[in-house]
Amino acid sequence: MLTRIDHIGIACRDLEATVDFYSRAYGFEVFHTEVNQEQGVREAMLRINGTDDGGSSYLQLLEPIQEDSAVAKWLAKNGEGVHHIAFGTADVDGDSEAIRDKGVRVLYDEPRRGSMDSRITFLHPKDCHGVLTELVTSATPGDQER
Repeated sequence: MLTRIDHIGIACRDLEATVDFYSRAYGFEVFHTEVNQEQGVREAMLRINGTDDGGSSYLQLLEPIQEDSAVAKWLAKNGEGVHHIAFGTADVDGDSEAIRDKGVRVLYDEPRRGSMDSRITFLHPKDCHGVLTELVTSATPGDQER
C-alpha cells in the first residue's frame, strides 16, 4: 500500500545553485547527498517534513554526471523542472507487482538501489498520464541521515 509522497524529483543543471535557491527561498536544508553511478546522477535530498508512517517527504534534486543518463536526456528534451513523483511503500516488490497486474508497465524487473539505500522501481509515464512515477521502500524506518 502506498503510504505517502516520498519525494518529488527535480532535474537541474547545477546542483549547488539549485540547492542554494531552495535554501534561500524556502528554508529547506540538505538532509543527504550522494552520487548514484548506476543512474548517472549527483543528488541532494532536501527534507520537507516527517510523515505519519515514520518516513519523510523530500525534494530530490538531480544533476546528471553522465551525458547518456536518463536525467541528462530528460534535461536536454525538457529543461529543468519536475522529473518524477515518488510514492513511499513498505513493500516495493508487492506493490509494483500489484500495479503491474493492473496493466501498468513497471520499468525494472527487480527493484534497484535508490537514494539512501532505498529500493526503487519506476512506472512508465505513458501508463501514468504522463507522469514518471517511482515507488520507494526506505532502507530503514524513519529518518537516518547517511
